[in-house]
Amino acid sequence: MKDIIKLIRPYQWIKNLIVLLPIFFSGQLFNLNALFAGLITFFSFSFAASSIYCLNDIIDVKDDRRHPVKCKRPLASGAVSITLGYILIFIMFALSMLTLSFLPGEHEKVYGVIIVYWLLNISYCVKLKQFAIIDVCIVAFGFVLRILAGGWATNITLSKWIVLMTFLLMLFLAFAKRRDDVIRMIKTGEPPRQNTIRYNIDFINQAITITSSITLVCYIMYTVSEETIKHFHTQYLYLTSIFVLVGILRYIQLAVVDKISGDPTKIMLKDRFMQIIVLLFGLSFLFIIYFL
Repeated sequence: MKDIIKLIRPYQWIKNLIVLLPIFFSGQLFNLNALFAGLITFFSFSFAASSIYCLNDIIDVKDDRRHPVKCKRPLASGAVSITLGYILIFIMFALSMLTLSFLPGEHEKVYGVIIVYWLLNISYCVKLKQFAIIDVCIVAFGFVLRILAGGWATNITLSKWIVLMTFLLMLFLAFAKRRDDVIRMIKTGEPPRQNTIRYNIDFINQAITITSSITLVCYIMYTVSEETIKHFHTQYLYLTSIFVLVGILRYIQLAVVDKISGDPTKIMLKDRFMQIIVLLFGLSFLFIIYFL
């Protein structure tokens, strides 16, 4: 059972909390109906993502066995059989669809988004991840699908700035993760991914700079937009840009200086500095929209 849990990677479910962003950015954090719908969507996306993790490990099992870290994964190490891996793919996706049945009202769009996410990621695992740039764009678009699902599940209209920021921020994180792959290729002489040879440090550094800069600009534009000021009845949200900037700089420091950008989820779970910045951002945002 321990190896099965490792295979479906529940610690990675933290990524799916992004489906709650529409609730947070709309100021409905204390709306219990919206929170319930958001949590249902969170678990549905988490089960669908676990299904993809199983498929990815099945496809990459030979490469993982040669990887210094991934060789310890349940399928690569032989702790879980390939057959059981296939069974888990369909069990997890079935759980995803079953979970969505608890959403109140009619939510065909949410079903559609998760099915599109699942099919897109199957294509990614089978073929599309072999193409540089396309691979990181698909990863980033997967998070856009998450936030769209969260908006439709809770009947919250999303700001165009939030959608753009989500894509750009996740693209930034995906490039930072690829940087870790390039560093490993330089050290070992063997690319951890088939498309790693189409990346190098100079390109990745420029891509990180571009995406992080545009992300920050998008966030500032969101906070000072007439739409946002009118919605929250405050013009002080721009002050939270400080924490966004510091958070981005911290992540670049981890990627470029410390060279530990391989797993964004583990960084968020372990790096105290990032946790404090995210907490301060959240508290300052809530304080401004509820008390100023």
